[in-house]
Amino acid sequence: MIFSILIAVIVALLLITIIFTVKGIKRKDEKKDVSQKIQKKGKSAILKEAEKKLAHDPHNVPSLELIGDLYYGEKDWEKVWNIYKTLYDISSVHPEVDIAKSALRMGIAAYNLGKNEDAISALMLSIKKDPNNFECNMTLGRALMKSNAFDKAVYCFKKAKAIQPENNEVNMLLGTALYKNQKYRDCLPFLKRVLDENPGNKEVLFEMAVSMTECGMGDKALKVFMHLRPDPEFGAQACLEAGKMHERVKDFANAVKDYEIALRLPNVQEQILLQIKYRLANTCIGLNDISKALIYLRQIQAAKQGYKDVDALVTRYAELNQNKNLQTYLMSGTSDFVALCRKFIATYYKDAFVKVEDVQVASESVEIICEVETSKWEAKQMFRFYRTQNVIGDINVRDFHSKLRDTKCDNGVCITMGNFSESAHKYIDGRPVDLIEKDELVKILKRINMFN
Repeated sequence: MIFSILIAVIVALLLITIIFTVKGIKRKDEKKDVSQKIQKKGKSAILKEAEKKLAHDPHNVPSLELIGDLYYGEKDWEKVWNIYKTLYDISSVHPEVDIAKSALRMGIAAYNLGKNEDAISALMLSIKKDPNNFECNMTLGRALMKSNAFDKAVYCFKKAKAIQPENNEVNMLLGTALYKNQKYRDCLPFLKRVLDENPGNKEVLFEMAVSMTECGMGDKALKVFMHLRPDPEFGAQACLEAGKMHERVKDFANAVKDYEIALRLPNVQEQILLQIKYRLANTCIGLNDISKALIYLRQIQAAKQGYKDVDALVTRYAELNQNKNLQTYLMSGTSDFVALCRKFIATYYKDAFVKVEDVQVASESVEIICEVETSKWEAKQMFRFYRTQNVIGDINVRDFHSKLRDTKCDNGVCITMGNFSESAHKYIDGRPVDLIEKDELVKILKRINMFN
């Protein structure tokens, strides 16, 4: 009995296999016939014939597949989407429909129509049926890149590379996906292979330079960025990166050149242009060219209100630009600053003879001890100049007063470009210490002539 059932099952399976084999052969023959018919009758005649069949039977699979093939060859993606979506939808009742192919072409059509989420859904269905399909892995990888799913895109492109190891397009897409996923060291070999075959690919060259920067190959990357500076598409970004690298090593003059090249390029994106002008302004400040810095800062203000700290910078440096001594106080080198401090003391005491006895330069301040002689009095004075614009607390003033006693000075003056705290002001009550804050300092600086 069991033996008879097994024989019946085997026979049934053989019959099913034969039926599907015959159907497959028949479909191959039909495809050959279709190709021959197209050559003989032409596309329009074939379409009319298929449409007649579909008028009687809207789910006529051979006719749908024929029209689908024709539209796919012409890249008429809207019609391709509709045909293969219909085929996929009826596949549950029409087992002869090739589900993997229908889902694949649905996905490709959706991708080209900008329906990225539909493309991903369809291609995921196709890849489950046919995981080794090169075209499916490539298109799915592109769609995932559009959705910023770079890690998943990397997986698809790696699969595609395993299928076609010598395909250079795969190298480019895999390298770019790894780059976008911030796998900078991993992306370099693939980007290099692309450049070996196509040295003129500026996009890959730029990505390679950024990756080299992130991997500690700054010297090589800088050469690439400088090479790309005149490029109309990637030049602005290359100028920005080269400028930042020059800034890091305090090479402000070359950083300015980088940024100025970018400003001469056509059609620079607004966001990149704002970054370039902002960095150029700060670089000009580093070179003590306040007037030029203000030009760029005001251009940023006009283009985009509230960009970073531009408003505060304009307020600060507009004041500095009107007072060269103020610029010197805040921004000059140590020797010029000390010379200004000496001039300050001479201006502070009108009609007095000032003899400087000692100058000490610290990281936060400069101290000057001097003998001051007027027609009415003589005294040993100490001055401490702070360049910071922050609030100076009572701890600093206590330290100053202590040093005043140690050096046997009669009086002391503490000066800052910022302000002193309330507790600092309270501390000096009854003590021979005067505090000079920003407003009074600026007034005195305006009276100083450094050329006398």
